This record gives sequence, C-alpha cells and structure tokens, in this order.
Amino acid sequence: MNNAPTSDEGFTGLEAAIVLIAFVVVAATFSYVVLGAGFFTTQTAQSTIHSSIVQASSSMELVGNVYGVKDTGASNNYLDYVNVTVSLSAGGTPVDVSQMVISYTDDNGGHNPDLAYGGIGTDGGTCPVNSVTNYDTYWCIGEKINNETQGAMLENNAQMTIMVGLPSTATPNTRFTINFQPAVGAVLPITRTIPGSLNVVQTLY
Repeated sequence: MNNAPTSDEGFTGLEAAIVLIAFVVVAATFSYVVLGAGFFTTQTAQSTIHSSIVQASSSMELVGNVYGVKDTGASNNYLDYVNVTVSLSAGGTPVDVSQMVISYTDDNGGHNPDLAYGGIGTDGGTCPVNSVTNYDTYWCIGEKINNETQGAMLENNAQMTIMVGLPSTATPNTRFTINFQPAVGAVLPITRTIPGSLNVVQTLY
C-alpha cells in the first residue's frame, strides 16, 4: 500500500485566493444593498421634509391694512364686507386663489366654515354677484395688481384684493377672524375688531 504523505501547503495559495475573492464579492454585494437602502431612505426623508415644510409654511401673506365696508344704501348697523390684500410669501410658488377655502367666525356667534367663491371683479372692490342680501354667503377677487396671468392664479410680485362678505353679526365692537386656507400651505388667519361706530369705509385693527 502506498501511503503518500499529505500536505496542506497548496491551500495557502489557490484555495485561499478563491475564499478571499468569495468574501470580497459577498461583502461588495451586501454593501451595495445597504447603500441602496440608505439612499432610498434618505430620498424619502428629504421628500417628507420638503412636503412638511411646504404644508407648514404659509404660501400667502397680508399686504397693508384690512378695510371694512358698509353698504351706502343700507340702514343696517354692521359691516357688509372687508377688503383684504394678499401676496405670495417670500419664495412661494404661484397659488390658484379660486381653490382657497375661506371661513369666518366672530364673538357674536357668526360662523361660516366655507364661503362660496364669487369670481373676479373689475372695479377695484365690488364683485360681479354682490348684493345687499347675500354679502355673507361668498367671497371674491375684487382686484388684481401686477398680475399678468389670466384667471385667479396669484403670481410672484403680484397682489390680489379679496372681498369677504360678513354676516349681520359683524356689528360694532365685535372681534372676528377670517381664515384663508390655500390648496397648498398653512392657514393665513386675520383677526380684527370692528370699531364702535361705522363709516362707509374704515381701517380695521
């Protein structure tokens, strides 16, 4: 019987190289999977953060004063509507104002969670469908300033004067809040107090 001596010296060469290459391939594959999952998670987080910032920040801001208007032909002792001028906030993207939800509430129990959109006016403050009997049921765009786009799209460096109808509870010394909720972005709340005596037009503070 031929009992040839055995030796492991060959393992340190070719077989060790094969094992090393196998480990490198497995490690590279695992690293690729881990990095891919990390990139996906990072992109998802960035998208979520960006979306949260857009939703949390208001896309509109108040410009100038808020004016309360009482109809000259009516004997009522309350404001018929207010004129509010708005523009885009810094870095804001154009907003379709017609998609905005406007709500009203006051200290006398007056409340309207969603006034109807009444269109775009052309005479700087009076909207096409207004009348003494339905001021409190709608809002509309009374005037567009430096806004070249047709329709109700509010652009950068442009302004819009929005007329918001008030109910009969908008009497002297009443505090009210109007919320402007655009389709994208946070609510723009405006709170004012009606003075003790009413003129045809007055600044509200």
